[in-house]
Amino acid sequence: MTPPERYHFGASVRPLLVPKHDPCAVLRDSELWLSARTPEGPAALHLARTAGELVATGHGPGGAWMADRADAIAGLRDDLTGFPELAASNPLVARLAKTFAGVRLPSTGQVFPRLLRAILEQKVTGKEAHRSYRAICRHFGEPAPGPAGLVLPPDPAVIAGTPYWAFHPFGVEQRRTQALLRAAQVAGRLDECSGSAEATTRMTSLPGIGPWTAAEVVRYAFGDPDAVSVGDFHIPNTVAWALAGETRGTDARMLELLEPFRGHRGRVCELFALGGIGAPKFGPRMPVRSFARF
Repeated sequence: MTPPERYHFGASVRPLLVPKHDPCAVLRDSELWLSARTPEGPAALHLARTAGELVATGHGPGGAWMADRADAIAGLRDDLTGFPELAASNPLVARLAKTFAGVRLPSTGQVFPRLLRAILEQKVTGKEAHRSYRAICRHFGEPAPGPAGLVLPPDPAVIAGTPYWAFHPFGVEQRRTQALLRAAQVAGRLDECSGSAEATTRMTSLPGIGPWTAAEVVRYAFGDPDAVSVGDFHIPNTVAWALAGETRGTDARMLELLEPFRGHRGRVCELFALGGIGAPKFGPRMPVRSFARF
C-alpha cells in the first residue's frame, strides 16, 4: 500500500492501543501488531512501513480478513472530502489541520473490542480504566496467531457467561460490568451493523450505554469523523476554550460551536487533542480508585 504524502503511521494507529501496554496490540518504530477475532477465526495483523510503503501481513485463520482491511486499519480509507474548506473557516482549526495533515482516522471493523474498552472508561480515570482493560484481556484472552506474543481480545460469549462479581478483582464495579455483559450478549448483532448510525442506535438501546460510549466506539470501529463524545468530562470545556475562549462549556454549547464543522466534528475534537489544546483546569483531579480489595 502507498500512503498519501505526509502520512503519519504512528499517530494514525496509536488510538487503537491502550497506552503503555496493550495485551492485544503493540506499536514500535514503524510497525504495528494487532490481534482480532474475525468472522474467519483468530488473527493477527502486522503492518510495517518500509521505503514509503505499508506492507500488511496476516497471521492465523482470519489473517486474510485482517489483511483485506489493512488499509482501513491504517487510516487509508479516511475520507477528508470537504474538511479543508471547513477547517479554513477557523484559524486554529486550519493551523491544526495543516500541522497534523498526515494523521488519518483508522477503522477496524471490530465493534465489541472497542466497546469493551469504552465501557471500562465510563466515569473513571483513564489510568483506572486501562488497568482494568489489561487485566481482563490477560485473564480472558487466548494466545493470538503470529510471533508477537499477543493475546486475542476476550470472546464475547465467554464474557457474557461470566457472573458480574468475577469482574470485581479487575477493578470494575457492578454498574459497568452489567453494561459489559449486556453488550457481550448482543455482540454478534453489533458486528452485523453496516455503519456507525446503525451501530449507535443498537448500542444506545442497551441500558448503561449512552452517546459518549457509542461515539468512542464508532469513531474507530467505523472511522466516523463526525462522532462527538457527548457527555465527556473534558471535551466540552476544550471545545469552548478553543473555539470561543470560554473556560467552561456544556454539551449544548460544544455542539453549537462544532456545528460549522458538521461531518467532521469528531475530527476537530481529535485535532484539539493532538495539538494539546485544553481549557484551564480548576479544582482537584479525579482520584484513581480500586475496587479490587473490597
